[in-house]
Amino acid sequence: MSATTARRILAVLPLLAILALSACTARHRPTFQVAAGQPSPSGSPSATPSASPSPTAKPAFKSLAWYVSQVPAFTPAPPPQPVPLPADGSAPFWHRVPTEQKVAFITIDDGGLARPPAVIDFIREAHIPVTMFLNSPAAAEHPDYFRQIEAAGGVVENHTINHESLKGRSYDYQKREICGSADKLEALFGKRPTLFRPPFGNRDSTTTKAAHDCGMKAVFHWTETVHEGKVRYQTPEKVVRAGDVLLMHFRPALMDDLLAALKAIHKAGLTLALLEDYVG
Repeated sequence: MSATTARRILAVLPLLAILALSACTARHRPTFQVAAGQPSPSGSPSATPSASPSPTAKPAFKSLAWYVSQVPAFTPAPPPQPVPLPADGSAPFWHRVPTEQKVAFITIDDGGLARPPAVIDFIREAHIPVTMFLNSPAAAEHPDYFRQIEAAGGVVENHTINHESLKGRSYDYQKREICGSADKLEALFGKRPTLFRPPFGNRDSTTTKAAHDCGMKAVFHWTETVHEGKVRYQTPEKVVRAGDVLLMHFRPALMDDLLAALKAIHKAGLTLALLEDYVG
């Protein structure tokens, strides 16, 4: 080997050593993998975005939006044809409104046990006409709640002071219960009730006389009851008929009761109407 060739080999050897060391370092350098949805080591967002809520997502079960979404589509109510009252001026006792128009009526009693807050918005958003037969002490204790239902389309009517059975009681006792409640409800809501429902539906001829003397146009019973989301029929046909009056109460399951009543009325081919519009 010549001296020139040896010098060239010695010059190349350091370069080869540097290249070999670089390759070895690259093989052992740690690598980082970013899990989906986790921040990168540098703090920058992950390349995989989090899912955004779908604009068509179904409302949560038994939320207000869910109840509203379950309301069937009713045909518009016909122009009401009020039923004439007895010519002798007495207050009639009706289980249902004697009308052939294809309407039914929702009524809610008492007011002292429970007052679900969502009921106000449900009545407003679903446009549910309701008649509230209130005990005057419950109305006096929670007037703002019932005023909000009034503003949403409800009407306050009379259900006595003490919610005791009137049947067999003296005229003076019955009149005090009916007139006293009417006086209080008028003071609270600015309008005197004109309809009356006796507690438990119990009444006698003294009840209707006392009701009339207190300014009540009619005394109402009911044709169906609704409790815990189930409609209980009073006839073997198990169908809501034109003029029927559905009874429920201010209880914890009132949202379910309202929805069950709406579905039963719609299934019968009827639509909703306000009871007061049909009493002449």
